[in-house]
Amino acid sequence: MLAYLIRRLFAAAVMLVVIILVVFSIFFLVPKWAGVDIAASFVGKQADPAAVEGVRQKLSLDEPIYTQVWEFFKGLFAGRTYVGGGDVTQCSAPCFGYSFRSEQAIWPVLTDRFPVTLSLALGAAVLWLLFGVAAGVLSALKRGTLWDRGAMVVALAGVSLPIYFTGLLSLAIFSYGLGWLDAQYVPLDESFTGWLGGMILPWITLAFLYAAMYARITRATMLEILGEDYIRTARAKGLREQTVIGKHAMRSTMTPILTMLGMDLGALIGGAILTESTFNLPGLGREVLNAIKNLDLPVILGVTLITSIAVLIANLVVDFLYAVIDPRVRLA
Repeated sequence: MLAYLIRRLFAAAVMLVVIILVVFSIFFLVPKWAGVDIAASFVGKQADPAAVEGVRQKLSLDEPIYTQVWEFFKGLFAGRTYVGGGDVTQCSAPCFGYSFRSEQAIWPVLTDRFPVTLSLALGAAVLWLLFGVAAGVLSALKRGTLWDRGAMVVALAGVSLPIYFTGLLSLAIFSYGLGWLDAQYVPLDESFTGWLGGMILPWITLAFLYAAMYARITRATMLEILGEDYIRTARAKGLREQTVIGKHAMRSTMTPILTMLGMDLGALIGGAILTESTFNLPGLGREVLNAIKNLDLPVILGVTLITSIAVLIANLVVDFLYAVIDPRVRLA
């Protein structure tokens, strides 16, 4: 088990370096090859030539590419000092970039928005795992029944309907119409009940989309596993049906579910743009959307980087869970 964990941690460290290099290439190398003035992109369209030249010096854009990569990489772990244009700007570690338009480091912005996105992602994940997996298992066990057909129709509707439609519909019915839930987000440190009331609809709306996909994949996987020889052997040995399903079939079914969960949760932690925009949640998704509107490239860079790292961490956790669920994985 220890050797497996060491291998996965080493692979994650290598992947982290690759992610940093890829993100750097997307924001610094590719635009340069396309003939785009990178310094002007970081300052904005209304910047004067002196400001553009100052940012060019601060980002070391005239230096060799390996120097730029090193400064970018070092800033993430040791902080960075931007010197140019007659002033000095300090960005403390971890330095995910600096917005020269708003004159603020990106990391405090991300940490201020991150708890909202994290609570949205985790709350929705709990709901879609509970209801999605349960619906998929029951549909597989009751294949061809009215329950199976009804659950799959609801799952198809959940996958097909866009989040901004179901979100606005839920707001119109339960918030503005019936008045059961508050549509206004309240920070957790101000009021727990207010925060909970403002998060229920976003959780349910987001979980409805993902629960549908998890129900379909769980049903398909469970039907395949129920036809395996070891399931028939377990039943032939006289084991209770609850033991066969809960201990044997579900263990194999969890593997693809965990794979999906690692990708989905990591991406959501990076920013659920549509959900946060629909419900006006001050998370990473809404922040990056505002950055796109305002052409604030450093914010987009920071959110892209933290999204990539979130996916990496989520998949690392999934790898550990694989080893717990299926000991054979430790030998891979």
